Amino acid sequence: MDEVLQIIKDIKSGNFKPIYFLMGEEPYYIDKLTEYIEDNVLTEDEKGFNQVVLYGRDTSIEDIVSNAKRYPMMAERQVVIVKEAQELSRTIDKLESYAENPQPTTILVFAYKYKTLDKRKKVTKVLAKTGTVFESKKLYENQVGDWIKRVLSGQKYSIEPKAAAMLVEFLGTDLSKISNELDKLKIILPKGHSITAKDIEDNIGISKDYNNFELRKAIGEKNQLKAYKIIAYFSQNPKDNPIVVTTGLVFGFFSQLLQYHGLKDKSKANVARVLKVNPYFLSDYDIAIKNYPMKKVSAIVSSLRDIDVKSKGVGANSISQHDLLKELLIKIFN
Repeated sequence: MDEVLQIIKDIKSGNFKPIYFLMGEEPYYIDKLTEYIEDNVLTEDEKGFNQVVLYGRDTSIEDIVSNAKRYPMMAERQVVIVKEAQELSRTIDKLESYAENPQPTTILVFAYKYKTLDKRKKVTKVLAKTGTVFESKKLYENQVGDWIKRVLSGQKYSIEPKAAAMLVEFLGTDLSKISNELDKLKIILPKGHSITAKDIEDNIGISKDYNNFELRKAIGEKNQLKAYKIIAYFSQNPKDNPIVVTTGLVFGFFSQLLQYHGLKDKSKANVARVLKVNPYFLSDYDIAIKNYPMKKVSAIVSSLRDIDVKSKGVGANSISQHDLLKELLIKIFN
């Protein structure tokens, strides 16, 4: 994120690079930087003659270079943007000669999503030398909550840890989806507002009481009544609560408890680092390891492997989601 802000800051100050090669598994920042350059480098009057948008599937490196070598008309520079540039992966090496001597009055942008260039290749080294090569890496699930917090902070909002956890659980690590949902909330909620779990429930439709986060907590507390209520809700709303996600999360939770039991250093900072969890939620883990001794956790992990396989349809085609979730809880609580 800091690198993204620096690129935008340089562009704002007029410190342009002749080539921006934006690549990586996470498309969110690639799209954002591409949109920023497309919207802000040229004035509306200049765009008509000096801004070209090409698509990887419909063009070639030769056509891109030909466009890049043109001189701007009645403007200081021109912008050439190649969207879906990953479609050119087989011929991208042909860009090397242009990258060695790029047109100084052209800003050439490649939105190369879901893939990266081989850093050992000459073309990558040349692009990095004469332009900017930015890699947008996929965030791990345990990093997304902090990302949400930082994004909202920059826009004069804050968010409760539980509300952030609900978004991550429901939307996963797809930053574009999360950003879209946050945009909806920002239309409704005033600046300075701290987004709560109720805000998420009321405006996005994620239940604050019946979700995997609450199921994990109920299991950790050995609150059987609450856990069975949650799985009953899941069974009635299977589309919003896929069983493979639930079984995967519960299996992951007990795998983390197994790690926790084995730690010599059980300080909060170390536990949060090793388990890759937000320190805010460590109290849930502290309660769980008291309720589930190491031997019991080992047995549960072993049993949950079978449930996880069944949830994916292996040898369990005739078992309903509700029965499978009940079996999961029985193996945990008994």
